[in-house]
Formats: sequence, structure tokens, C-alpha cells
Amino acid sequence: MRWSQGEAVVTRLIRERRLQQVAGAESDGTVWVRRAARTATAARAVADIDPDSAFVLTYDAARQACTALLVHQGLRPTTEGGHYVIEEVLRAQFGDLLRRFSVLRRRRNELEYLTLSGDRADIDEVTTALDDIEQIIQAVERLLPNLSRF
Repeated sequence: MRWSQGEAVVTRLIRERRLQQVAGAESDGTVWVRRAARTATAARAVADIDPDSAFVLTYDAARQACTALLVHQGLRPTTEGGHYVIEEVLRAQFGDLLRRFSVLRRRRNELEYLTLSGDRADIDEVTTALDDIEQIIQAVERLLPNLSRF
């Protein structure tokens, strides 16, 4: 039985070609969760040396963990959907459970695209983000066994 909450949004995103359906080995979300854990470890390793890079890696880990939820349902963002489509699906299907992903995504954009001149991440911000990613990974690990193909 597929996850029914947010079904209309997911269907629309598929129709708009912002999401695509995948099958077989491509629909194993556990691979993405393991990848997210490795990326979070890398972020921790560089946090003191380069907080900006650590923050971006932390966001990447969050994106990978959240993508696991989509992949496990046989869904994958397209280049049309990009990273934002992940946020749309999360909000539609899981409500506020993973809202920190949205905060991390927006902050990563600020750091990557320098929306504020001289804006830099600091170690406190990275530490908070690393705590967030641990919670996101744990939430994803709890959700995965309850998901089936869309």
C-alpha cells in the first residue's frame, strides 16, 4: 500500500516531470541513507577547518537522507525538479516532521550563491546543522520500513 498522504502533490510533480518513477535497484532508499551517513561524517571531519564546506556537506547529507524517502517509493527528482522538489514532497507527505531540511536548503543556497556578501557559516551553525542531520537520518530510518512504491 503506497503512502497516501500527499498523493495529489506527488502525482502532479510526476506529471510536471519534476519527479520521475524508478524501479529495481534504483528504488532502494537504504543506499541513500548510508550515503547520507558517510557525508555527515565527512562534514564533521572538516567542521573546524572549513565551516562553510562543512555546512554544505551537512546539507548534502540531509538531501541524500530525504531523497532516500522518495527513492524508496520509486521516485527520483529530475533536473527540472532539482533540490526543491524534495522539499515539496517532504512537506506534502510528512508535514513538519522533516522541516529542518527546508532551513538547511535555504542556508546552503545563501552560502553557495553568496546572497549576502561576506556571509560565512560559523562552527556553532555547523554544530546545529550536524545535530539536525542526525535527527533527519534517524527519522528517515524509522520511516523507510513503512514506505512502499508509489
